[in-house]
Amino acid sequence: MQSLYQILMLLLDVAWFFILAHVIMSWLIQFQVLNLRQPLVAQIWDGLNRILEPVYSRIRRILPPMGGLDLAPLVALIALYAIRIILANNAGFFYSY
Repeated sequence: MQSLYQILMLLLDVAWFFILAHVIMSWLIQFQVLNLRQPLVAQIWDGLNRILEPVYSRIRRILPPMGGLDLAPLVALIALYAIRIILANNAGFFYSY
């Protein structure tokens, strides 16, 4: 069971990394440091959007419109961190067997 706990924590870490990479990349694109006409940048951006847009769209349905400010990534990061805390506080369940 310990390995299940470690796998869940790894998946949460990977999701955290994807969201942070998406946020940082969106800033770099917005400030024209990165250009979507570059094939590698466009492929990475498209891949991150395909992975994260289903999550963000569900969060955006709940959040009120903020006038151009997208808080969906922040809410997703907070949710991931809350899940991590819940798992860490209940780690004894995974180690009891």
